[in-house]
Amino acid sequence: MSSDCTSYVNAEKVLVSAFSCPRDDGEASAVYCCGFQDVKYCCDDPNSFFPYEHSYMWWLSIGALVGLSVAAVVLLAFIITVCVLCYLFIGTKPRSKLDTGLNLSLQTAGPQEMTPDCQYQSVCLAEQAVGL
Repeated sequence: MSSDCTSYVNAEKVLVSAFSCPRDDGEASAVYCCGFQDVKYCCDDPNSFFPYEHSYMWWLSIGALVGLSVAAVVLLAFIITVCVLCYLFIGTKPRSKLDTGLNLSLQTAGPQEMTPDCQYQSVCLAEQAVGL
C-alpha cells in the first residue's frame, strides 16, 4: 500500500484522476491508498478492503444467529418427538408373543378321535387335551 492512488475508472465508467493520501478534505490518519480497481480511497489501515463501516454486518450476524437458533430449536423438538414416539411404541408392545390362532405343532390324535361337531381345530385340540 502506498500513499499515492493511481487514476482508475469507477463502476459508472467515469475516470477518476490520481490523488495522494491523506486528502485535504479527509482524515489526517488516512495515509494509505486502499480499495480495488474500480474504487480507491484513503484509509488508516493498510489491510482495509472496504470504504464503509462494518456495523451493518452485525445486524446480518444477529439475523443469522436468530435464524440458526430457531432452526436448532425446531430440529431439537423433532428429535425429541421421534424419541418419545419410539419409546411409546416400544413400551406399549406386548411382552409375550401373540397367539395367531394357528397350531403348528404335530397332532398326536388322529381324525377318528375328534368329535364331529368341532368347527375349529384349535377348539377340538383343546377339548382333547382336557379330555372332553
